[in-house]
Amino acid sequence: MTRSQRTGAIAVAALAASFALTACGSDDAKKDSGADASAGATPGAGGGEGSGESGGGSVDAAALEGTWVGLTDGKNVTVSIAARKVALVADKSVCQGDVKDMGGEPMLALKCTDGGTERTMGAIDSVDGSKLVVSWDGGAKDTLAKAEAGKLPSGMPSLPDLGDLPEVPAP
Repeated sequence: MTRSQRTGAIAVAALAASFALTACGSDDAKKDSGADASAGATPGAGGGEGSGESGGGSVDAAALEGTWVGLTDGKNVTVSIAARKVALVADKSVCQGDVKDMGGEPMLALKCTDGGTERTMGAIDSVDGSKLVVSWDGGAKDTLAKAEAGKLPSGMPSLPDLGDLPEVPAP
């Protein structure tokens, strides 16, 4: 198995794990955030949806729950957050960690299995029901769309054709 095939296999496994995490608790998170959003919008919020966007207010860590996918510099990035635990797959890196409260704002604090440092501490620039923007201390900035529970995201590149893999000999 070549290095790119192994990387693809790792990415697929991590993506499958992130969808499994999302499917396990996403309905409750949607119900909770929907109730919070309508309660926050009712008392003269100026028509806003109570999105938790960080343009001037604080970000609610519960608004981060779910699986977020996108492309940064042409490379797949997937972030899955459940119960303040974070899993990230970006290019050739697989990272995990926690949502930490830093000065009243949630931050993503991760350790990567390959020792990478590009995405180890992430500040939440904004989050709403459909988009998450994270600025990483390593310089990357990810703009991610929320994936629907139980559905594969659209518009993402597929894995390379694996038809030319060698046959496994029968035992």
